[in-house]
Amino acid sequence: MSLDFDTRFEPAYGQPVAVADGVVRVTANNPSAFTFRGTNSYLIGRDTLAVLDPGPNDDAHLEALVRAIAGRPVSHIFVSHTHRDHSPLAARLKLLTGAVTVAEGPHRSARPLRIGEVAPLDASSDTDFAPDLVVADGHAVDGDGWRMRAVLTPGHAANHAAFSLEGTGILFSADHVMAWSTSIVAPPDGAMSDYMASLDKLIERDDRIYLPGHGGPVAEPQKFVLGLKAHRQMREHAILERLAAGDNSIPDIVRAIYRDTDPRLYGAAGLSVLAHLEDLVGRSQAISDGPPAIDTIYSLPK
Repeated sequence: MSLDFDTRFEPAYGQPVAVADGVVRVTANNPSAFTFRGTNSYLIGRDTLAVLDPGPNDDAHLEALVRAIAGRPVSHIFVSHTHRDHSPLAARLKLLTGAVTVAEGPHRSARPLRIGEVAPLDASSDTDFAPDLVVADGHAVDGDGWRMRAVLTPGHAANHAAFSLEGTGILFSADHVMAWSTSIVAPPDGAMSDYMASLDKLIERDDRIYLPGHGGPVAEPQKFVLGLKAHRQMREHAILERLAAGDNSIPDIVRAIYRDTDPRLYGAAGLSVLAHLEDLVGRSQAISDGPPAIDTIYSLPK
């Protein structure tokens, strides 16, 4: 399957943009190599609203959300995952609205930290957030004219959840699936085995459109997710080829297979290669001279 990214997106910072019947997007002005044009917050409903992913702790974005809410009650604040571009504003918005916060759970790593190891995404993790309502896979939350159902999609983060807007074919895919780029999977914050299993879960669904955490909609989601899966499988194959060629360190592998990548993303690329290698070692398709880590030496099984 081919994978065609769509980078066409007008963020309209601070302005509410109607993206579906009863769904409005407000994009935070926090563009970066990792957030694309900024974080998308969504307002769902007409009379009493839900807000999904209120975004970073930013005064201007909070003011934009309040303007878009326009005095209407907010009953729920959904959080897809606890990275600092998605969840921190939930606390302030809750104080203003009295809404119930909803998420899979507080921040955690996909696996325990090893001795001497520091989670690479700790600086971007919101460890202060704890939801009022913890949702399991398939848990439905009812509001005023809408129902949101949790679709747990760990991988990018251990507590990552997508949310389906029942009866519409819309899935809020957050950072798991985005039209503009692949998702970062960086151990120990995330795990490639979880990410691939979550892709398989979405392939089995029949959603009509994805509204992601960054960038524009994914218009043909099943086709796109199949492309994402094939892309990751090709990346895995490329890593195995580099091991066969004698590249036994992550920096060597990154230089070989990410030649056309923005150098600012080389650190993230190294973590992505680590995620693949953790998965490959776990499936006995590669071996390491210690627990998989950035500075570990890797090889193929004899």
